[in-house]
Amino acid sequence: MSPSMPHRSDQNDLGAADTSTRSTSVKALSALNFLLADVRDGLGPFLGVFLIGKGWDAATIGYVTTIGGIAGMLATTPLGALADATKAKRAIVAVCAILTIIASLAILIFPTVPVVAASQIATGVAGAAIAPAIAALTLGIVGQSGLAHQLGRNEAWNHAGNGIAAVLAGVFGYFYGLPAVFVLMTVLAVFSLIALARISPKDVDHDTARGLEPRNAGGEPGAPEGFRTLLKNPRLLVLAGTLMMFHLGNAALLPLLGQNVAAKGSVDPAAYTAATIVIAQLTMIPLALVASKIAESRGYYWLFLAALIALPIRGLIAGTWHSLYAVLPVQMLDGVGAGLLGVAVPGMVALIMRGTGRVNVGLGAVTTLQGVGASLSPALGGWIATAYGFPVAFLSLGAIAVPAVLLWLAFGALMRPALAAQGNKGHATREAAETA
Repeated sequence: MSPSMPHRSDQNDLGAADTSTRSTSVKALSALNFLLADVRDGLGPFLGVFLIGKGWDAATIGYVTTIGGIAGMLATTPLGALADATKAKRAIVAVCAILTIIASLAILIFPTVPVVAASQIATGVAGAAIAPAIAALTLGIVGQSGLAHQLGRNEAWNHAGNGIAAVLAGVFGYFYGLPAVFVLMTVLAVFSLIALARISPKDVDHDTARGLEPRNAGGEPGAPEGFRTLLKNPRLLVLAGTLMMFHLGNAALLPLLGQNVAAKGSVDPAAYTAATIVIAQLTMIPLALVASKIAESRGYYWLFLAALIALPIRGLIAGTWHSLYAVLPVQMLDGVGAGLLGVAVPGMVALIMRGTGRVNVGLGAVTTLQGVGASLSPALGGWIATAYGFPVAFLSLGAIAVPAVLLWLAFGALMRPALAAQGNKGHATREAAETA
């Protein structure tokens, strides 16, 4: 470690670096989350709407999306290890943002099955790399004790970016057609690179970013544990299994909502898809901020449980209320789930893997199993929708999430102590971050 970057402890996470410089980096981190919101996930639900307009059916769309999900799933754990090991975390984000734009533009120009499948693979890998890189930058800048607070800020800015981008996409898509969405993504990607450049490398403690802690009074960090620590940690395995089942039901629900409307032709699909996103994002913004407060005062366990319960209710409403207005409660519940999970998951992994030096590979491993469910969800949901109709697909996807709730409750005694609130350890860190 460079002499200019002393290791930060929980008691003095921000005292080792210049406050004004770090304040600039925290602001840039918020801006980065805002601008990357629509870039990180590629075209999202707009992809299905665009391809429906090109004559594709829901099953084929689900299959190519699944291919991309599998690619991201396989890459997530190695890329988490890369985020732990490398100091070029900003470069990872930059390369992946550019790759996502190239892949999305390829779909616009050549909307064929091979090109779309290849682009989804590229987008899946890029998204798999961005998530642990952003998590590592966040932990490296604010430290373990300030993480819950900053995760809330990150998610609030991310959801605000998604909401505003969805509004712009809906407006541009309505007046100029869905290709305008591709142009919008390109512009956002360019600005995200500018925000990324504003994060000072000197403000990122790379030992803290991977979860290492001082091993002696001199503040020297310990050595990272072996990769076997991932398999030996029962709490990490419970979290990963719960998320896998949850996302098997969750991932396909929003895209199928847009495809259902596009297939009926009753309203403009671009505007409707944008509306579904905006409703969810407007809910997620306050939920993310509230989630960080709850995590600081009560821990992550109950926060995560509330997010799990939202999905079965969401699927039930979508499958039984056959009205365009059903999108309001359905997407508000999506906002509840995503707003809470965005704060809870990286925060829980950071606590579970604390001191191992493998926080981001742990996050990658959890995301890999989560990706198993998410990558299978579009194919499963698309097949059910094609064979039995969209209402049955919504009900089925909601029901699939029930075992996730039961699993989390069954292992409550194991998980609750490890995910308890961290008390007032992060007070100094939060004050410094709030000045940003």
